Amino acid sequence: MPNGPLTLPARLCLLAWDAARPAAGSPAHRPGPVRAGALVELARRGLLTDDDGIVTPADLDTSTGDAVLDGLLELVRESCPHPWRTWVTLRARVTLDAVREQLVAEGYLRAEKRRVLGVFPSVEYALERPAAVEVLREETRQVLRGPLPVAEISERDAALAVLAAAAGLFGESTPGRRVGELAERAGAATPGLRGIVRELTSALTAGAAVATSS
Repeated sequence: MPNGPLTLPARLCLLAWDAARPAAGSPAHRPGPVRAGALVELARRGLLTDDDGIVTPADLDTSTGDAVLDGLLELVRESCPHPWRTWVTLRARVTLDAVREQLVAEGYLRAEKRRVLGVFPSVEYALERPAAVEVLREETRQVLRGPLPVAEISERDAALAVLAAAAGLFGESTPGRRVGELAERAGAATPGLRGIVRELTSALTAGAAVATSS
C-alpha cells in the first residue's frame, strides 16, 4: 500500500479529497475527521487516555516524533479538560493545517499561494498524487464493505474505515453490522479505545449531518 507509513489523520485528510465531488461540496475542508484521526492515533499509542469521558494525557513528557500528533498532544496538555466530542472540533483547524503541511512535504499535496481580493495571502491545496489516494480509497472501501473478514483486518485499518464512514467521506451507505464489527476491531488491543471510537464516530456523524444540511 503506497500510504502505509501515513498516520490516521494524514490518511483521513487524503480520503476527504474526492475527485468526483465539486470543490464547493468537498469534505476536504472539514477539520473534524482529521482531528478525530489524530485523537485515535494518540489513544492507540497510549498517550491519551479516557478518564470518565475526559481526554487525559498519559504523562507530560512523552512525544511521538510526529509534528501533527505532538502538536495536538501539547494542546491537550495545556488546555482545560474536555470530553472527546469537544476535542473533535476545538481548535481543530490547527491540526488540519499541520497535516496539510506534512502532506505537502511528503509529496501528496501541492500548496498554491493565492491572494483573496488581491490583498490577503491565502494557501489552497490540491492533490499531487491522485492515483495513490484512489488506491487508499479503494482499500478503505473494501474494508467497509468486505469481503475480507473483520478479524483479518488490522486494528488501524478498521479505525480508519470507521472514522471515514462516520464522517461521510464515501457518500454511500455501509451495513451497520459491518461498521459495528469494525469499531469493535479498532479497539481490540487498546484498553478503553472502543468507547473512545464510539464517542468520536458519534461526533463525526453529527458533524457530517450538519455539513450536508447546510
